[in-house]
Parts: sequence; structure tokens; C-alpha cells
Amino acid sequence: MTIFQIVPFLFLAVTLLALAGLGWRYRDLQRRLANLSKIVRQTAEGDWPVLNLPENERRLEELSNAVRNLALAQQSQLANLEDQRARLADVLDQMTDGVLIVDPEGQVVLTNPAARRLFNVKNLAGRSVAEVLRHHQLVEIWQHCCETGKAQNESIELPARRQFLQLNAIPDRLIPGGSLLFVQDLTRLRRLETVRRDFISNLSHELRTPLASLKALTETLNEGALEDPPAARRFLGRMETEVDALTQMTNELLELTRIESGQVPLDLKPVAPTRLLHSASDRMKLQAERVGLTIEIQLPAHLPLVLADAPRLEQVLVNLIHNAVKFTPPGGKINLTAEQDERYIRFGVQDTGAGIPPEMLPRIFERFYKADRARSSGGTGLGLSIARHLVEAHGGKIWAESQEGQGSYFYFTLPSV
Repeated sequence: MTIFQIVPFLFLAVTLLALAGLGWRYRDLQRRLANLSKIVRQTAEGDWPVLNLPENERRLEELSNAVRNLALAQQSQLANLEDQRARLADVLDQMTDGVLIVDPEGQVVLTNPAARRLFNVKNLAGRSVAEVLRHHQLVEIWQHCCETGKAQNESIELPARRQFLQLNAIPDRLIPGGSLLFVQDLTRLRRLETVRRDFISNLSHELRTPLASLKALTETLNEGALEDPPAARRFLGRMETEVDALTQMTNELLELTRIESGQVPLDLKPVAPTRLLHSASDRMKLQAERVGLTIEIQLPAHLPLVLADAPRLEQVLVNLIHNAVKFTPPGGKINLTAEQDERYIRFGVQDTGAGIPPEMLPRIFERFYKADRARSSGGTGLGLSIARHLVEAHGGKIWAESQEGQGSYFYFTLPSV
């Protein structure tokens, strides 16, 4: 075979090899492009793949680098957004005010734990605003915000729930038609304001009576009673009584202030409940007998000791017994009890008096508060408040139970040893 006959076969072979090489390069390029498309698609869907992009290929290297930079930038932005979202969630979780985010259809889409506690619902998301707020005035404030596009602020008292709420409704700038609701529970602040106002009123009342009496007695003496020695001595005796009452009130108020501020150190030692009850009973026995009352002590055997400052706890029991003596008619009885209640010893002072109206029970331990509206029972109105603070300083709890006409039960607990 001559050279001229071989050349066509060589040319054909070279052509076939070239075509095979081009086919292989085409398939490799197609495979790389498919891989690049897959990476771009996964990145768009938020599924971060291993960025195994094609390199050392002039036609793909620039595109690969662009895709890599885009994916890394998007990943960094999403990480920053996730960090900001976590911080915002922490802030919402720690807020004491309730927060509700409402969509344009009036459905709650996001809340914080404070809102769920405030409205006593575990899951608020997906509910309507009316279903969550459950009060027409609160709903009207939100509706007015949606209609006007302006922030609304209103304080509402809810007698049925015994709550005082402040609602701030703000249009959502990011979602047209949406709104943000901030709910503050002002119940405790309102209660403290009521206590403060009542304290000033009661203190003024308690001071006005003895001061007016002293003023009248002084004027009577100046108008000529000094010339009548028997009358003068009688008036001076009444003046001394009023001054003693003012002194007692001042001392008890100072004592209460010291206890509240933690300036009264407690000498805690193991003490037998029997000793506390008998000591307090002995101190009040004569006073009770003078008004025709009897004091009885009922104790189970082998009660554990309590960790207490004995003189201070005797003061608590004396205050409770004194309160029972004031409100129990002649012929009545006062029972002193103590019993074990898990890790505590529960002390009780029970009387057979007139009882306390239910609406007054939550306030009887306030300073100067008196269940006797006419204030005819005497006293400063500080004894129960002092008892409460002393019991709480011991790590215990004090409360009262009563029904009108069936007497009252005062209880307090102390940790046992």
C-alpha cells in the first residue's frame, strides 16, 4: 500500500480521535455545569453544599468564583440574621410586658411568654385579637389603631379579672395593615398606689383623733379648769392617755420601718413550739380574763423544734392574741394550736368573734388597716403588719381565714429544725 493510500486512513483516524476528545470534553463540561447548577439550586434553597466548584478551567473559573462568593456572602448574611433573631427572641422572652404581633387579617402571629402569662393562654398564635384580648375596650383600641394608622395608648380596668392593663397599639411599618400590641400589667402598681393613699389617709385619721383631744383638753384647762384641781387632774390624766397612745403608735411605726428595711437582726435558735405558745398565753391571759375570755392551748405530742428568734415570735403571737381579744365578745374562747405540716410547723390563733368580711381579708395585714370601719376597737392598726413582717423575716408565711359570724383563724408557718 502506497503512502497515498495510507494518508486517508490516517486523516480519518485523527479526525475520529479529535471528535472523541471533543465529545469527552463536552461531556466533562456538561457534568461540571450540572454540578454548578446543583450547587446554585441548593444554595438558593438554603441547603449549604460543599463548594466543590470547577477550577483551572478558563471558561468556568470566573463563574465558579462568582458563585462561591455569592454563596459565602448569603451564608454570612443568613448567619447574621439568625443571630439577630436569637437576640430578639431573648429580649422578648425576658420582657415583663406582653407583646403581640398581629397580621392584617387580625390574627396573632407571634407572642412572648409575658403575653401568654398575662392572658392565661398557653398558645396565642393563630388566634384572633378579639379572642385573645377578651374585652371590648381593648379590642376597640386595636381597631382604632388599624383604622387611623396611628399609635393608640389607653389604660383599662378589668374588674372581672381584677386587673388594670395599659395597651399600646402601634401600626406595623413592615407589614401594611399589621400592628404591634404592647400590654403592661399595672395591677400591682395600682394596688401599691391604693395602699399608699390609704396609708396616708389612715395615718392622718389616727393622728387627728388624739391631737384633737389634746387640743380640746388644753383649751379647757386654759379656760379655767386649772382653777379646779380635781377637774385639772382628770384632764391631765386624759392628756397622758392620749400622749401614751401617740407614743405607742410612733414606736410601733418605727419598729415596723426597721423590720421592713431589714435593720432588726434575728437571733435564730431551735425553740420548742410549746414554749412559744405558753409564753404568749401567759402574757395575754390576764387581759383576756378581764373581758370574759378564755385562752386554750391544743398541741400534739413531740412536735419538732422551730428555728426562731423567741422574743420576736412571742411578739407575733401576742399581736395575734391581742387582735382576737379585741374582736371576740365576752364569753368567747381563743384557741392556740401548733401542728406539723411537712417541713414546717403551722401555728394557729382561732377566736369565736364576729369574723372578717371576705373583701377585707387580703388587706388586714396592711399598715393602719382596720376591719372595724368605725375604728371603735382601739389600737394602732400596726400589730398585724408587724406580725407579717416578722414571720416573713423568719422565712415563713402568714395568712387569715374567716367567715362573718363564725370567728377568724390566723395561721403562720415556721421552718422546723
